[in-house]
Amino acid sequence: MDVGSWSVDSSPPTAIPATSLAQQPDSEIGRYDRTLRISSERRILMVEEDADLASFLTAELQESGFAVDIVRTAEEAEAALRGKFRYDLLLLDMNLPEADGIWAIHRLRAILPRLPMLVLTARNGVEDKVRAFDAGADDCLAKPLPLPELLARARALTRRNSGVVSNASRVGDLTLHREERRVERNGRRIELTPREFAILDVLMRYAGRPVSRATLLNEVWNVPGEPSTNIVDVYMKYVRDKVDLPGERRLTHTVRGFGYELRET
Repeated sequence: MDVGSWSVDSSPPTAIPATSLAQQPDSEIGRYDRTLRISSERRILMVEEDADLASFLTAELQESGFAVDIVRTAEEAEAALRGKFRYDLLLLDMNLPEADGIWAIHRLRAILPRLPMLVLTARNGVEDKVRAFDAGADDCLAKPLPLPELLARARALTRRNSGVVSNASRVGDLTLHREERRVERNGRRIELTPREFAILDVLMRYAGRPVSRATLLNEVWNVPGEPSTNIVDVYMKYVRDKVDLPGERRLTHTVRGFGYELRET
C-alpha cells in the first residue's frame, strides 16, 4: 500500500468561488462571529516510510481520538507543516531511507519551533537518543514500539501543546484581551469586528511564526482546503490598517506566497 501523503479522516478540499465569501455579510460567513473556533481534535503528522507500520499506528492512534496524516519523506513532511492543517504532534521515524534522522529533525524543527516532536528509532543506544534530544526532539522511543507507551506519550505531548491560552497576549505594545474582547496599542483602543478580532487572535497565538492563509481560512471561517478566494487578504488589510497606524512600528508582516506573521521586527 502506497501511503504517499494522505489523511485517514480528511475529505477532499471544498472549492470556494472567489466571490462567494466576500459577497456575504460578515455575520453570515460561518457560525463563529463572536468566538474563534479552534478544533478540539488532536492531529498528528506521521513521517514513516514503512507502509504497514504506518497503517497499524494510524489505526491505533485513531482509536485514541487522534486524526493522522501520513507522509513518507522529510520533504513531504515539510510541505505538510506549511499546509492547511495545524498539527499538535510530529511523529518522526529517524531511519528514513533518503534523509539522515538528525538532519530531518533540524529541518522540520526550524519550520515550527514549538511543535512537539516524538521520534522513533531502530537504535536503542543512549547516545542515539541523546543526539535526537540535542537536535530538537521532545521525546524518543526505540523500536519495536511498546504501543501503550507510545499512545501515553502522544497524549502527554499533545496535552502540553494544547494548554490553556492565557486571557491576554502581548506583542510589542499591542495587547489582546480575550475575555473582554479588547485590543489596545500604546494606550489607544482598537475597535475590531468579530472577524477581525478572530484573525488577530490567531496571529497572536502564533506570534513570531508565519501563519498560512489556509490556516486563517480554516480557523477563522471554518473552511478547510487551500484558499480559492482573497477573503483572507481583504480582512487582513482591515486588521493591518487598524493595528499599524502611520508612524508606528509595523507589527503585521506579509510572508510572500504563504500568509502573514505578527512580530516586533
